[in-house]
Amino acid sequence: MAIFGFYQPSMKDIAIPDSKNYKKIKFRISKTNHLVIKAKINGTSGEFILDTGASNSCVGFECIATFNLNATHSSTLAAGAGAVGMATQVATQNSLKIGRWSDPDFALVVFDLSHVNSALQQHKAKPVDGIIGADVLIKGRAIIDYANLTLHLKV
Repeated sequence: MAIFGFYQPSMKDIAIPDSKNYKKIKFRISKTNHLVIKAKINGTSGEFILDTGASNSCVGFECIATFNLNATHSSTLAAGAGAVGMATQVATQNSLKIGRWSDPDFALVVFDLSHVNSALQQHKAKPVDGIIGADVLIKGRAIIDYANLTLHLKV
């Protein structure tokens, strides 16, 4: 019978890229163990879950006015976090700023996030304005440094 070992690197084994090419952004861990990050959409600050499993970044319907979004109907139905078949809208041509990293042509999905915030509040965690998903993480060639609670995004 074979026994497999796993290599667990120490922080000195992990090289974070040159800071000239990557912007370093702090995040915090919520009471529910979610990664929470501050970001600005169209110049307005909000709190977002950093979610590597979410394919698209999104905000709730209640945030359309807050973030000055021009949301239009979408035929795509959303699913995730225990809910399926949810109606969506899409908002394009927005600016996103996370720390010193920015995307001047950012699109996001708008849908009912009340189930997410309800679950957070049941665990005495603060509600969020939305989710920063894999679309941003891929575009920014993200590196998440859990030990130092930092997200690194390439400029």
